[in-house]
Amino acid sequence: MTETTPQTPITFSDRMRVMFKGTLDAMAGGLLRLGLRPNWVTLLGLLGTTGGAVLLAFGNFRWGGVLILLMGVLDALDGSMARLSGQSTSFGAFLDSVTDRYSDLFILGGLLVYYFLHPQGWAVPVIFVAAIGTVQVSYVKARAESLGMTANIGLLSRLERFLILLPCLLLNVPMVAVWILAFLTHFTALQRIWSVWKQCQKPAPVSINDQKE
Repeated sequence: MTETTPQTPITFSDRMRVMFKGTLDAMAGGLLRLGLRPNWVTLLGLLGTTGGAVLLAFGNFRWGGVLILLMGVLDALDGSMARLSGQSTSFGAFLDSVTDRYSDLFILGGLLVYYFLHPQGWAVPVIFVAAIGTVQVSYVKARAESLGMTANIGLLSRLERFLILLPCLLLNVPMVAVWILAFLTHFTALQRIWSVWKQCQKPAPVSINDQKE
């Protein structure tokens, strides 16, 4: 009897990537014609996000949000550039994931610095909790995949987190987003942990050679 492999769920990020594929490919092609390489764009995005985080630390939430938004567009282009140019590599994918984690924490770190210097109630501990949740969402997925399982589910992937955070930065109400992230990132991590637990409960496939005659 042939064993079927369960399909990986299609996430909101996947749908958006398919929906805007034509636009992203056109922009990526323009950057390639300028002589840029995918990994350079990845690092440029990290550098720009770091600048945005510095603006957040000084309380310039709107301009910080604008810069982070622009860098988010760059972050969406490096993969398209690699595919169009045939420069997709394991290191490129690795670099993209690593810089994404740095970017996430730099943004929250910028807010943490600002609210540490300008105390407002529970702001600092809530930002810290949101940072932990953000890391856990990514770590659970990466660890599951390293063990041959999937954890590409949950309420808040990276795109959803940005769609919550950026409008609040532009509207100058960053703590609204941080409170949401503090709760829903941990909820997402638990969703992924539960998914991995369920996969671990499935019996391992038995090889024909292991069956007794």
